[in-house]
Amino acid sequence: MADPGSTQSGSGAPGSQTLARGLNALQLVANAPTGLTVAQVAEDIGVHRTIAYRLLSTLAQYRFVAKGEDGRYRSAAALAVLGASFDNNVRQLCVPTLRGLADELGTTVSLLVAEGDQQVAVAVMVPSNVYYQLAFHEGSRYPLDRGAAGIALLASMPPRPGERDLVRQARQQGWVITHGEVEPNTYGLAVPVRRRPPSPPTCINLISHREDVVLDGRDSVIKAANELSAILS
Repeated sequence: MADPGSTQSGSGAPGSQTLARGLNALQLVANAPTGLTVAQVAEDIGVHRTIAYRLLSTLAQYRFVAKGEDGRYRSAAALAVLGASFDNNVRQLCVPTLRGLADELGTTVSLLVAEGDQQVAVAVMVPSNVYYQLAFHEGSRYPLDRGAAGIALLASMPPRPGERDLVRQARQQGWVITHGEVEPNTYGLAVPVRRRPPSPPTCINLISHREDVVLDGRDSVIKAANELSAILS
């Protein structure tokens, strides 16, 4: 699956432009395991090195990034604290269940939530005992009306005029399987995770090139979704 697009700095009032650039720089550093130099950040967000340096210095002051001895900036502790605050640390609470499910079925599983008209991956687990697997990144975004995960999330919401038959079917049976809606020749299985409002609609999603893996894994995904429903309730 494709990586999510980076946030653009945009052109608005000076204050909002500076904030957008700072957030863009933070996102770039957070997505770079080996870190980034000032020059790399400047080039990526399209600003002079002096501006990039000021942005990174401010982020370092608040401990969102840290400058290493090699001159490269990497994620720092405050970013982890900020991430943990998302939805009452939902990602951390779900990781053990998702990890066990991925290893049991030998395929990639993920946790997604609805955000506006998009579905967002907040946790992605690739099996540790299989050499090659489909994968996409945490933070990836796709339209809410595409794929098994989007349908499962819509099924967790009140009925809407003109919704797809698959949404109504998923609402009735508690799961949905699709083929090729997000990635060609890829099967998806999604099961809603029941949560109380105002928590966002949430689901577990399984993806594979093999239909038998999806069909055989359905009961395990349903069981995992029930476990997470209890954990997150």
